[in-house]
Amino acid sequence: MSRLNLGYGTNGLTDLRLDDALALLADLGYDGVGLTLDHMHLDPLAADLATRTARLARRLERLGLQVTVETGGRYVLDSRRKHAPTLLDEDADARGLRVRLLIRALRVAADLGAHAVHCFSGVTPAGTDPDTAWKRLADTLEPVLDVAETTGVPLAVEPEPGHLLGDLAGFHRLRADLGDPPPLGLTLDIGHCQCLEPLPPADCVREAAPWLKHVQIEDMRRGVHEHLPFGEGEIDFPPVLAALTAAGYRGLTVVELPRHSHAGPELAARSLRFLRNGGTG
Repeated sequence: MSRLNLGYGTNGLTDLRLDDALALLADLGYDGVGLTLDHMHLDPLAADLATRTARLARRLERLGLQVTVETGGRYVLDSRRKHAPTLLDEDADARGLRVRLLIRALRVAADLGAHAVHCFSGVTPAGTDPDTAWKRLADTLEPVLDVAETTGVPLAVEPEPGHLLGDLAGFHRLRADLGDPPPLGLTLDIGHCQCLEPLPPADCVREAAPWLKHVQIEDMRRGVHEHLPFGEGEIDFPPVLAALTAAGYRGLTVVELPRHSHAGPELAARSLRFLRNGGTG
């Protein structure tokens, strides 16, 4: 079987400088990195973003690391409200802030040669009916997808528990609402599959394979949205890794442990051993 391309998310290495985090991953033997745009690593709102992006592209090339750009930074746009504003915000100007962030992320991703840009819908605002929320999401994403097409970098939407687009069925609804545009892809989080999808995670991979542009991976328990190190949850990983390989997925499979940065270097090493051993420890 072909070898999966494994990465580790910088949102799980926030106690390290970006250069040190990248060197760690390269030294451990990772193939790439899931780069979260955030103030502590690559700030998408920095005045010198273009210069820093060009320097980062050279660094990634020297280290031989692939990259996917992630946009899940908690307080990038609003220093007091987590993940705000979203694509579903009632205020059009607020939604525009998120749109501009995603467009900037796509341009950064193009300059880095990234596989994809990851994003999510956000939580439905109180008092907003579902049909209105779905229409708002589709309408708000249209200019982002135009830029994705221009840059050649797919936009990989992640079903996030508790969000409007919270599962694979929601992704397919968005695809249909938008007319199945080619730049729209899927970020599949394996833990989320265990948490709430009706199918086992390996079956989710097979069902989602045609649209996969980015994969996040960690352990999780049924009904509990908590990202866990491998072996601390309930997922049977060998069938999941086999399904990803059989699907011919060639993007990055990125370990997603955003609440474990305090132990990032140790967990990065441990996670790579686990995955390279086929998910058996």
